[in-house]
Amino acid sequence: MTTQISQEKHTFKLFKKTYMISNQSLLLIVIGVAILLRLMSALIQGNTVTDLPGIYDQISYDGLARRVIEGHGFSFATEHWPATRAGEPTAHWSYLYTLYLAAIYKIFGVYPLIARVIQALIAGIFQTLLIWQISARLFNRTVGLVAAALSAIYIYFFYYAGALITETFYITGILWIIDSALRVVDSDRDTQINWRKWLELGLAIGLTVLLRQVFLIFLPFLFLWVWWNVGGHENRPWKKLLHWSALKGLFLVTTILVLMIMPWTIRNSRVFGTFVLLNTNAGYAFFWGNHPIYGTEFIPILKGDSAYHDLIPKELLPLNEAELDKALLIRGLQFVVDDPTRFFLLSLSRAKEFYKFWPSSDSGLISNISRVCSFGISLPFMLYGLGVAIATTMRSSDVRRRQGIFLLVIFVVVYSGVHLASWALIRYRLPVDAVMVIFAGFAFYDISQRVDSIIKKKA
Repeated sequence: MTTQISQEKHTFKLFKKTYMISNQSLLLIVIGVAILLRLMSALIQGNTVTDLPGIYDQISYDGLARRVIEGHGFSFATEHWPATRAGEPTAHWSYLYTLYLAAIYKIFGVYPLIARVIQALIAGIFQTLLIWQISARLFNRTVGLVAAALSAIYIYFFYYAGALITETFYITGILWIIDSALRVVDSDRDTQINWRKWLELGLAIGLTVLLRQVFLIFLPFLFLWVWWNVGGHENRPWKKLLHWSALKGLFLVTTILVLMIMPWTIRNSRVFGTFVLLNTNAGYAFFWGNHPIYGTEFIPILKGDSAYHDLIPKELLPLNEAELDKALLIRGLQFVVDDPTRFFLLSLSRAKEFYKFWPSSDSGLISNISRVCSFGISLPFMLYGLGVAIATTMRSSDVRRRQGIFLLVIFVVVYSGVHLASWALIRYRLPVDAVMVIFAGFAFYDISQRVDSIIKKKA
């Protein structure tokens, strides 16, 4: 009898080991597919930098990087979007991504294709791994594999992976932050500070903010979530809520972020003669996004080469880029104060563009295929998975899953809200897509479990 039990245990361990190898092999295959599709995108976009659908900004980043390696600093040779005069300093674009391109151009020569390929490799590996890791942590390894596979073939992700813009690195950074925050909360449940993980969280936040300063708006929500969950607040008396583990960790994270932003704040102060924390784009975006020209119906892209420039009041044009950004932000906020009802209705109208999943006659073939075959197909599964995850988590005693899903939901709501209140383009939604893919993976898993249960009952 004992021998039989021993043999059964051995068989079970062997089966488990075989399953794990199979699971890891499948993950490697998914990563391979992700890399292949992103490399294809990079190769198709090639060694020239042109105005392809949704990625016009790559012309600006390419031009800036060339100026940097030529010794002209962050400036353009000719007048450039949004209202930057020739030869004058700009802070409108991500310093970090510009330096990435400049470094590639300096080392290998001005070959945009090399920058695309490196970016595609990084995205194929790390985006896929991070989505797998977050999904596996919150649900299980099978959900992780499905979510990773969906992200690997998601057209928007591999299309933008070949574009010379911030989206790919920015999405990877956000996923890194979420994964790091989940691990920080797990490791500090016993109130012992794991400084290495806090340091990693700080670096992830710093790099992500340097790619897109808009992430700063989400930081208070992230910090509050981390503070509340570190140390297991659900079992702590109210008098112990202000525990030092979270406060010291968040202080380290904030210090790292400040140190990473500070050099650019100092640079901005010197070249513009005024305080600019990081980039000069919030004012422009809010002003243009809420201009009365729209009425209550948002238009994602105004027609005409000078359409946006012509909306700027002429008396503000002599200002430098930083001063103009501040002045436009004030004007934009005044639009809201003057007519809050219009602002509300305009924000609602932006949802139609932000969540667009259907083909449009205004879009080209590539855009329509990308939209329908990625977000259009995935959206029902994203919503189903989100609903089921929330419903099952509310009834579950799994604290870790509840905390993690709550973080993902907060991000989706806050990040979407920021763009619905300012400027809503499809590519600005992609970080939300990356998080919602996790719920889509859970949807496929849940549906398969339900179908399997029905089949077994009938059998």
